[in-house]
Amino acid sequence: MLSPTEILDARILIIDHQLANVQLLELLLSDAGYTQVTSAVNSEEAHALRRKTDYDLILVDQQMPNLSGLAATAHMPVIVLTALPGHRFRALQAGTRDIVTMPFDLVEIKRRVHTMLEIHLLHKKLDAFDQLLEAAVVQRTAALRESEAHYKALAELATDWFWEQDEHGSLTKVSGPVDDILGTPTTDGADVERRTLHAKIAAREPFLNYPYSCLAPDGKRKQYLVSGEPIFGQYCRFVGYRGVGQETALHA
Repeated sequence: MLSPTEILDARILIIDHQLANVQLLELLLSDAGYTQVTSAVNSEEAHALRRKTDYDLILVDQQMPNLSGLAATAHMPVIVLTALPGHRFRALQAGTRDIVTMPFDLVEIKRRVHTMLEIHLLHKKLDAFDQLLEAAVVQRTAALRESEAHYKALAELATDWFWEQDEHGSLTKVSGPVDDILGTPTTDGADVERRTLHAKIAAREPFLNYPYSCLAPDGKRKQYLVSGEPIFGQYCRFVGYRGVGQETALHA
């Protein structure tokens, strides 16, 4: 939402070769409470002011020469002042958002100025919010990537291997002797260990230092301590598992 002060502090530029019209509009806007009203009575002065200041609204006489491009600025509202019916169509073709016919209806001008400024300033606020949100997303993404890299580095230093899997049980990230871990179960109870571990994962239970044995491809029996935890995403939806393991014994 906008406060009345935000609207009344908007920057307004009046462009009209008739000094009487300029003075009338300045008086009208001043009486309405607008505090930053600037005027120009020729095209050169208007272009100079426009280059120097980012106005929130321009009121311009349709008959002013050499103003092509100024009154058709897409990101800024423009009210065209015209006394000739034929000029209305040309102004609309040029991208004008509003037209006021002279002689002025003072109440109508005040209403249109207020409405166009309110819409324009709300759009500016929305654009500024979008930029802040985009910057926050970029910053958060960078932080998550840094955190992931930090976690991976620590896992590699503290354990022999780590792994992640999706909600379907498929491995998505692995590091270390995975072929050994997924190798052939031993005949001395490791098959029970494997089934128990898979049951824990299927039940989405965390586990810490769970003993796990297997036969490596070279026929040697290996013993590991495995830890893991379920991963939950938005709305507490299960999205997979992550875990680490460390070899504790090696027997022929």
